[in-house]
Amino acid sequence: MSEKKHSDGIIRPRKGKGDPDLAPDVLMVMIPSELRFLAQKTGATQTAFSEMRLYDMYRTQEKKEASVTLAGPFIGAPHAVMGMEKLIAMGARRILVQGWCGSLQPFLKIGDLVIPTHAISEEGTSQHYPTASKNPASDSVLNRALETALKEKKTPFTKGAIWTTDAIYRETPEKVKAYQQQNILAVEMEISALLAVSSFRSVRMAALLVVSDELSELKWNPGFSNSRLKKRSRMAAELLLEVHKHPGQPEILSGEME
Repeated sequence: MSEKKHSDGIIRPRKGKGDPDLAPDVLMVMIPSELRFLAQKTGATQTAFSEMRLYDMYRTQEKKEASVTLAGPFIGAPHAVMGMEKLIAMGARRILVQGWCGSLQPFLKIGDLVIPTHAISEEGTSQHYPTASKNPASDSVLNRALETALKEKKTPFTKGAIWTTDAIYRETPEKVKAYQQQNILAVEMEISALLAVSSFRSVRMAALLVVSDELSELKWNPGFSNSRLKKRSRMAAELLLEVHKHPGQPEILSGEME
């Protein structure tokens, strides 16, 4: 659903004077360590733009269409949406997101990979973006590119719905049990809002999440110092970069919508 059918906000996302023109494909990286890693790996340099005090943006020096754009880190739906709106205003049309999530299902362990198909919203941002679907889906073409890359590397992953919440200290046993029964895979803080914006603005978006902690036993098992989380986060970052550069799907490069 196009935003043209709805009233514009008084404050609008705009490409500011001096802001760069971005290539259509952008990586939004929620995790600071992986953002730094990708910037170093690609040789991208930090780029000045009008929101640079809120998050960082890195770009490689190739011509526009071949350049790599990285943005982040982000935490929470409002922050991530501010970033996405600005990136879209500067030219982003296909956005891949890397982040962490907490598993709700006992078969998902620290370091496992999740591709969200859609997200149940318990954040306050997405309701302000009217969309045709209550829970907009991630882009099927970008998802196929992620799945193909993971299968080529013989890396297991799980695909399905997740839960997005603003309130990390209100992930109660009752909520976890209820979402487990609905086969919701994991919980995090941004995806439902980003999917709402991508639907509203008619851009493509998909995400690859790494399980950073476990809640399925109704107690918290954090894995932030776990070597498997670090290894899989790095692998996910490299895979998103590979899909970004060589998506293996002609329709992604052409920009045609299904």
